[in-house]
Amino acid sequence: MANFNDLFIFEMANNHQGSVEHGIKIIEAMGAIAKKYQINAAVKLQYRHLDSFIHPDFRNDTKAKHISRFLSTELNDAQFLELVKAIKSNGLTAVCTPFDERSVDLIVEHDIEIIKIASCSADDWPLLEKISKAGKPVITSTGGLTPVQIDNLVSFLTHAGTEFAVLHCVGIYPSPNQTLNLHFIEKLIKRYPGVTIGYSGHEDPDNLDVIKVAIAKGACIYERHVGVPTDTITLNNYSMNPEQVDNWIAAAKTTREILGSHEKNITESEASSLLSLKRGVFAKRPISKGETISADDIYFAMPCAEGQLTSGEFGAYRATYTASKDYAANEGLFETCNRDTYHKIREIIHTAKSMMMEAGVVLSDTMTVELSHHFGLETFHETGCLIVNLVNREYCKKIIVVFPGQVHPEQYHKRKEETFHILSGSLVATIDGLDRHLKKGDILLIERGMRHAFTSTEGCIFEEVSTTHFRDDSFYTDPTIALQDPMARKTMLDSF
Repeated sequence: MANFNDLFIFEMANNHQGSVEHGIKIIEAMGAIAKKYQINAAVKLQYRHLDSFIHPDFRNDTKAKHISRFLSTELNDAQFLELVKAIKSNGLTAVCTPFDERSVDLIVEHDIEIIKIASCSADDWPLLEKISKAGKPVITSTGGLTPVQIDNLVSFLTHAGTEFAVLHCVGIYPSPNQTLNLHFIEKLIKRYPGVTIGYSGHEDPDNLDVIKVAIAKGACIYERHVGVPTDTITLNNYSMNPEQVDNWIAAAKTTREILGSHEKNITESEASSLLSLKRGVFAKRPISKGETISADDIYFAMPCAEGQLTSGEFGAYRATYTASKDYAANEGLFETCNRDTYHKIREIIHTAKSMMMEAGVVLSDTMTVELSHHFGLETFHETGCLIVNLVNREYCKKIIVVFPGQVHPEQYHKRKEETFHILSGSLVATIDGLDRHLKKGDILLIERGMRHAFTSTEGCIFEEVSTTHFRDDSFYTDPTIALQDPMARKTMLDSF
């Protein structure tokens, strides 16, 4: 499999002037920058078999756009292979764009890792057919393609079994800001779940705002034309020199650092800083060990010491506090905040609702909900799941929410046949002892009598469609669960 994650692709400008020596100079410059920043990087070549690519009647036509340039920078197969070897020896991935079928064969012959489809070839179906049979990972640009044309391309590559990524691209050289439409990156990510989405840019080489926005929008592959200017070689106005490439990558890495992860990360320094502004709980009067502490016995004031009960903790939960020691008047209280069952359940519900909102799963508040907690509510986050019951007639439909790290123990049904359809996240389902790794969109049939358990590392939401559900039709293989009253391991709620 190709490593598409945070992949920087350096396309050699103007086919490196048709010079192997100059091409190697560009490769070495890009290799040095990739090593400096420790990035996943590739150099991209372009292959054209000009004898067949250019119509014989136009080989000497100086007015035909691009033809004279292609002919003046032509290399033979051996020269291209020399460049491929230089790319790999500099620790870079070799990528190549073929513009004809013969060039696809040469890519395979040269053992180039990734095939890149140019925007102008993204609807060249004879060429796409040839590329799909090469057995190589593919990255395709989409400049000038309508959403329907991109749909067709994605469908073709998917059905061909090709590993591929899609790049948003604007085929204007250079591309002004008002033409870039980087919001479309988000649309591509939503439209093609599971497909890596990136950005191929042709904006002004000194414009670093675009890479920042592209990454913020979710792009994971970044492509630019690069070159090395000399006394006789001047770069075009959309290609980067090494200094501009360095600045471009530095901006990308800074953006990644600023974005961080999708999870909330609370550092010790942040927690300490906020604690210094919180109010602590203090005894209004002397309190003896064993006394129940009521709101009349305390007051709130700052500063709050590390480990001291805060005003927020005291007021947030329906909890009772029993003094674990004697407290003098005005002494800070150091007691554990114990949430009651109501607030434990509300926290679980709020978490499940948030997971569903993130996944775009919208349900009515009137659905009935089950909390399955096979070893008690205290261990719900380790063992169990949340079940939203939508309908249970001759057919049954439920939404199952599996929290991150949660395990649902092995069981089987004698009367019910069910199908899992993954809506969000990923799930490992163990069926009769064999693991099945499921991702968004996957479907799994569980027939009567099949032993099944499931777990999720990142969290998962799936719908279960089945025949009628019977409360006495779940048989657990763990005897400690099987011997329980089924309702003792569930908390039933009338609404969500």
